[in-house]
Amino acid sequence: MKKFLFLVIVYSSPLVLLAQETQYRTEQNIHYYSDAVNNADEYLNEQCVLDIYYPTNLKEYATIVWFHGGGLRGGSKEIPEALKNKGVAVVGVNYRLFPKVWAPKYIEDAAAAVAWVFNNIEQYGGDSSLIFLSGHSAGGYLVSMVGLDKKWLAKNNIDANRIAGLIPFSGHTITHFTVREERGIPGTQPIVDELAPLYHVRKDAPPLLLITGDRELEMLGRYEENAYMMRMMKVVGHKDTRLYEMDGYDHGMTEPAFPLLLKEVKRIEAEKRNKK
Repeated sequence: MKKFLFLVIVYSSPLVLLAQETQYRTEQNIHYYSDAVNNADEYLNEQCVLDIYYPTNLKEYATIVWFHGGGLRGGSKEIPEALKNKGVAVVGVNYRLFPKVWAPKYIEDAAAAVAWVFNNIEQYGGDSSLIFLSGHSAGGYLVSMVGLDKKWLAKNNIDANRIAGLIPFSGHTITHFTVREERGIPGTQPIVDELAPLYHVRKDAPPLLLITGDRELEMLGRYEENAYMMRMMKVVGHKDTRLYEMDGYDHGMTEPAFPLLLKEVKRIEAEKRNKK
């Protein structure tokens, strides 16, 4: 694990310099389910949409699929400002929320949105081998569930191992506290079952970068959950799991983490391109 004290962060790379001359377009409220599914459920039709922000004069760029936080009960899709103008596409996803739906509906939505990106990003000029999943808090939980439990993407005919990298920010690795609430279990009682990313540790998973706030400031032991995830991934033989702790930052630790996300995308992109 690595512990960081952030005073000033400067992110400089050829990718950033290139982005200064790159033009971008945003398309909003794209449905990621089929018309038949949308027409059968009014709430799904309203909620299950995504926005895509992408460079118009680049080709074969990487894409970050971003899931918002909010405890699986609030929040809405967003394109984080810190990810704009960086030479990558960003997809902001809405998903259905508790209490209108219960688990695993929001996981199903996350997987359907990711499948849409795999099936469509090349039409926008992107590279389907460079799709990264990231998100904060509840969004980080969804990233880990979709990326580690292969059945969710398999239902959409996508192999989860095609994901280029998983970068959850302060996500639950045990069963999410909202899922526990649905079952009448208090948030202070940890559970690891089939709806916990920890339940699905596996050797062949995509690269995994876990980022949390300071262990003394985080929510409900979130750092320790992620530290255990890192350890168990290493135990099963996964070769590319790392954990970063943002010293001095609480659960709202996204700003210092965004440069680490972009650095991870650049690292994996360079490795993939060098293998071609």
